[in-house]
Amino acid sequence: MAKEITQEQIQELDELFAKARKAAEIIASYDQEKVDRLCQAVAWSVANKKTFLKLVDMGIEESGLGDPISRQGKRFKIRGVLRDALRAKSVGVIEEIPEKGLVKIAKPVGIIGSLIPTTNPDLTPAGQAIYAIKARDVLIFSPHPRSKDTTFETVRLMREALEKEGAPADILQSITNPSVAMTQELMSRSDLVIATGGRPMVRAAYSSGTPAYGSGAGNATMIFDETTNVEEAAHNTMLSKTSDYGSGCSADGNLVVHESIYENMLEQLQKEGGYLANDEERESLRKVMWDDEFHRLSDTVAIAPQQLAQIAGFSIPADRKFIMVIGDGIGPEYFFCREKLTTLLAVFKYEGEFENALNAMRGIYEIGGKGHSCGIYSFDDEHIMRLGLAAPVSRIMVRQPQSKANAGAFNNGMPMTSSMGCGTWGGNIVSENIALKHYMNTTWVSRPIPEDRPSDEELFGDFYDPEMEK
Repeated sequence: MAKEITQEQIQELDELFAKARKAAEIIASYDQEKVDRLCQAVAWSVANKKTFLKLVDMGIEESGLGDPISRQGKRFKIRGVLRDALRAKSVGVIEEIPEKGLVKIAKPVGIIGSLIPTTNPDLTPAGQAIYAIKARDVLIFSPHPRSKDTTFETVRLMREALEKEGAPADILQSITNPSVAMTQELMSRSDLVIATGGRPMVRAAYSSGTPAYGSGAGNATMIFDETTNVEEAAHNTMLSKTSDYGSGCSADGNLVVHESIYENMLEQLQKEGGYLANDEERESLRKVMWDDEFHRLSDTVAIAPQQLAQIAGFSIPADRKFIMVIGDGIGPEYFFCREKLTTLLAVFKYEGEFENALNAMRGIYEIGGKGHSCGIYSFDDEHIMRLGLAAPVSRIMVRQPQSKANAGAFNNGMPMTSSMGCGTWGGNIVSENIALKHYMNTTWVSRPIPEDRPSDEELFGDFYDPEMEK
């Protein structure tokens, strides 16, 4: 059970919220030009290459998780969030629909309590700060204890940028000694909670009594049908699987491959840096990744494939980028169709009709990952739409590496974010990327319009019986 909150912790939160309320009054008075400039200043303070690389190194050294090379690319996600923020209105009238007599006016939500995951101690605070400032909110971060110093430094840099622009630094604050009790109290006092991270964190946010946005668990799966370009698809999988050592919930975890390209795909994945484990090695991996109750063991998360193999008792060449296992089955009794969050990939073969691929996909999501994401490499529009209609997920990437695309990319139209809602499938309230509109309240002003009332005959069709209305 969580320890009760101490008097010292209560005092810290009292001070944080007092400062936040003062800052909220000030930022609420800013015009669009002012908040846009603040977004740019805060984004640049952490997204410039020199600074972000230092934050990456700091975060990996502090937590022991992640890849120092691929994580560097996350600074471009901050640019994407800034792009989306700058292109939108967030002060005053943000939309008019004359034919319906409607005008929409943006308002701040107030004080946001933000829970930061250990794998994104720099990206998540920066992205959320941009959206929050754009919406004229204030943020209090609750860092993950395993990477708190990195989040502290990220927030310090952004606060410094605010001060240089004459804005209150207390628009952005952070709990200094994060704990479960502190986080719970933060959530209960906030006007809105954004919980990015593991399932227990999201459940806690939803039970806090405060409106909350959360994310669901991932078990990202890709379908490769017979139209797949094997070389490009294998390269995309490598990019997705190796991004930050597979720590993201969007990293490819399962491939469902048509029999006609199956052998070529295995060969090409090895050319891309994959190591194909034999049956004995697969069993060794199973024993170190999950216990007998199917719980994933945390010391295998977000580590290099060489380290993962070493923990499992075997070695792989230094040039290998990820490990592959042949899926031994799909169902509750099988381990490798589950979420992995590391540099391990399961490959399943499907035979015959595309419906068999859909059945494999359905089976995987019954085990875990409903609501999050699925992908397909195909040039068959019928297959793409059949997957879109069948998959119980909030986002489907077509011919893209999921870990690079789900949260928005410069070559797709997904809203840029580091927080992804997974709908009721994943226990979330929204089935879309958490972006600017979720940081704002909206007032609808409605004027009268010419009456828009269809006749009863139009409304009820064949069911309408005028005799019943007498």
